[in-house]
Amino acid sequence: MRAAVLHGVGKIVLEERPRPEPGPREVLVQVASVGTCGSDVHYYEHGRIGDFVVESPLVLGHEPSGTVVAVGSDVTRHKPGQRVSLEPGVPDFTCAQCRAGRYNLCPRMRFFGTPPIDGAFCEYVTLHEEFAHPVPDSLSDDAAALIEPLSVGVWACRKARVEPGTRVLVTGAGPVGLLCMQAALAFGATDVMITDVNAARLRLASELGASETLDVRENSLSDAGFEPDVLLECSGQPAAIGEAIRAVGRAGRVVLVGMGGDEIPLPLAHVQTRELEVTGTFRYANTWPQAIALAASERVRLDALVTGHHGLDDVEHALRAGSRHPEVVKAVVRPME
Repeated sequence: MRAAVLHGVGKIVLEERPRPEPGPREVLVQVASVGTCGSDVHYYEHGRIGDFVVESPLVLGHEPSGTVVAVGSDVTRHKPGQRVSLEPGVPDFTCAQCRAGRYNLCPRMRFFGTPPIDGAFCEYVTLHEEFAHPVPDSLSDDAAALIEPLSVGVWACRKARVEPGTRVLVTGAGPVGLLCMQAALAFGATDVMITDVNAARLRLASELGASETLDVRENSLSDAGFEPDVLLECSGQPAAIGEAIRAVGRAGRVVLVGMGGDEIPLPLAHVQTRELEVTGTFRYANTWPQAIALAASERVRLDALVTGHHGLDDVEHALRAGSRHPEVVKAVVRPME
């Protein structure tokens, strides 16, 4: 099979590799679509994210969909021909975090495209059958792939306890911010404001149902008069985080979703006097069924985020597209094309 392999900072090489064979509880999936993510871009540009360092050739890509083409000897959930969205991390199933239901925090998680585990910018992958989720035919291959970032939004809304009547502020209108916004609306939030510095993305946010959009290059959030119950922080920008936390009302919830620097200034007096809850998120757990249902019902529009398609020989352009073209939201790689 063909695979696009990261060989160093800024260097992707198209290689021929053996097609993997599924283990007893694994399925072999022919990859149809793979979304590009900011973490893929970060590995491509810097060779590391925090403690995760690329030390040997690595296949990136962790937002895949595809079709099951073969199954291992002990597989019971799938048959060849089943279209699936792949949850790209398999935990050890036995650690304290897994036993508590927090398998996203498993210290031995094997996650696609995270060193040293290869990802899905290739023609075939294998995965434990429990993490290959069937999708209805109404979902496109692209939408089935984007269940992964939608799961980030679903998990963030669960952590924030978004419910009918909640007022939500989303900072950052990138793919994850737009999906957090749509998830919040699907959870019943009545007023959802989203901020960014990219006018094209803010226009898309309006089309996708945002109650208000704010271009923070032109207007200050502090002057907007919007006091949310929940902040879903998706920008990762320290200056934006501090200002946004100051906008949150009493007994509000702050969920830090975006990946920024290792440390951020925290407006501690505001957090204490308003008794804000501040928490982080790391990936997701048990989100795929709900995310698939939201997408299949069109409560969340995934295909609207796709702004371009690329083949395996064009992965570098896919990874660079967002920084070069402000109108790009989500570039998708289609390995079989």
